[in-house]
Order: sequence, then C-alpha cells, then structure tokens
Amino acid sequence: MKKQRIGSPQVQEPPPQTWSNCLKIGEHVYVAGMVPDIKDGEPDGGDSMYRQAKAVFAKIRALLEAAGAKVDDVVKINVFVTDIRRREEVWRARREFFSGDFPVSTLVEIRALAHPLVVVEIEAVAIIGAGG
Repeated sequence: MKKQRIGSPQVQEPPPQTWSNCLKIGEHVYVAGMVPDIKDGEPDGGDSMYRQAKAVFAKIRALLEAAGAKVDDVVKINVFVTDIRRREEVWRARREFFSGDFPVSTLVEIRALAHPLVVVEIEAVAIIGAGG
C-alpha cells in the first residue's frame, strides 16, 4: 500500500515540507490536528470553544470526503483543549457532528496551541466503510 496525500479546497495546505493535513493508506485515513482558520488575526469561531470545534469538524469532514470517507467512518479522535473546564462545548459540537456509534476519543488539556487565540485542536482516524 502506498500513502496518498489528500487535500481539499476547503482546507488550506500547510507550508511545504512541514506536515500533511491528511494521508490515505489503503482504507485508512489520517487527519492531522486541525485548528480553526485564522482570519484577520482572529480564529474562525471567535473565542467560543464550541464554534471553534464546529469549524474544525467542518475541515475534518472536507478532508474525509476528499479521501472517499464519511464522518461515520471515523474510529478515533484526539481532542486538545486549552481549558478542560470548557470541555462540554467540544462535546456539544461532537454530538452535532457524529451519530450512531461514536468514535473512541481522547481529550487532553494542554497549555497552548499554535495560535494564542485557538482553544481547540482535533485529529481524526477513519477507516473507509467502517461506518456501514
């Protein structure tokens, strides 16, 4: 099996020779940690962890679809937040994004993310067809 780099017009590509947003290996799809887009110095979703998480899940959906996967094919997510006391905001966005059997999930509080106003980062692993 050969790895294939996946892109989507809805997700900005990282700088060359830094990382891949999404790789597909066989039926497995790996989505790198996604954060909301930064426009005019502000993250998409403002300071709301819920709105930032929704923006991130939209980017994950775009990459999954570009790889031929569906949201229901996601088997694992890792969520990184800067304030674990606000975790319910991420859970709310997650409940709106997933249905049926939810993926296994890890939630970790960290000190900071790549931009000082970003409060959530999410990565995902999917197996095409796993969702039925």
